[in-house]
Amino acid sequence: MSVNAAEVAPGDALEILGAAWRAQADGDLTASWMLHGRPGVGKTEIVQTLAARHGAVLHDLRLSTIEPQDLRGLPYYDHETRRTLWYPPEDLPHGDAPSVLFLDELTAAAPALQPTVYGLLQERRVGTYRLPDATLVVAAGNTVEDGAIAYEMGTALSDRLVHLVVGADARDWVERYAVGAGIHPSVVAFLRARPDLLETTEAAIRRGETVAATPRAWTRVSRIVAAVTDRRQRHAMIAGTVGVAAAAEYELVADEIAAALDLEALLAAPRRDRAALYPDGLNGLTALGYALAARATPDTIDTTIEVLADIRDLRAPAQRALPLAELVSFGFEVLIRKAFDRGWQAAFARSEVYAAYMAERDAAGLA
Repeated sequence: MSVNAAEVAPGDALEILGAAWRAQADGDLTASWMLHGRPGVGKTEIVQTLAARHGAVLHDLRLSTIEPQDLRGLPYYDHETRRTLWYPPEDLPHGDAPSVLFLDELTAAAPALQPTVYGLLQERRVGTYRLPDATLVVAAGNTVEDGAIAYEMGTALSDRLVHLVVGADARDWVERYAVGAGIHPSVVAFLRARPDLLETTEAAIRRGETVAATPRAWTRVSRIVAAVTDRRQRHAMIAGTVGVAAAAEYELVADEIAAALDLEALLAAPRRDRAALYPDGLNGLTALGYALAARATPDTIDTTIEVLADIRDLRAPAQRALPLAELVSFGFEVLIRKAFDRGWQAAFARSEVYAAYMAERDAAGLA
């Protein structure tokens, strides 16, 4: 059966779960949540980020690896009451600390386990154990159509959940995820140019291919690029992560960026000498905008704003043919998001360069 729920980008799913967290804390809404999505789309990372953002303890249960008794606990005989009682498992939340109970791989759980999960999702209990009030319950899983090991979700299970379908979204991945995850600039520039290659699972299944590109796979590519210097070895690793075709296209862009971009030289040069150090091509300037935001620190943010804003004034013929205003806007969107997350807003308030940039946008009716 298809999941007839709203499809949202990972960043939007995180915001929705954040609203659920606040509503539950206020006593206005208590529900259990289900994230559907293809493998590698970022479901687990959404829940990890949610817990970290709210200072919550994350209890991560992989339901495909446990038995019903692992949730119910172990029985023991109470001689005083002459009754069998239960020791609840340590994997479940205990105490008053804010917690997220993450029931991962729910759709891969054995059918015999699902009735045990029902109580956690709806009544928030298993046997005599009850979930603490400060616990948010989130489940996740793949579907049969994703090519993953999964069971169809029955109505008794489905009705206990609020469902969200998490879909890969290149813009969301670049702007909301890449900076915080330290993704390599060449990967960001490539996926800005080829958003269709962020996630290729469906096409890979249709062609009978084992390896597909996913957001998780591109994160791994970024780490490979940063860690492996031998070109031949790196190519084999990248091809084994996102597939031969995607790897070949990515490496063309990566080579172009490596030849054109020297970020350290740009940041170190006096403003009057920087023009010759900017890349000429779209991929290089896209990577530069992202790299400036990713590398920004409290000590360098003033120079970062200056280097980024000056992209709009580049004069080389190849550069003037490019969407420079859009590239600057993209760079500032990513940089401002990072600055607000880190509390660096004052840098923009004191920057004369940024004030001039915003005045130009206002005059053009873009602010």
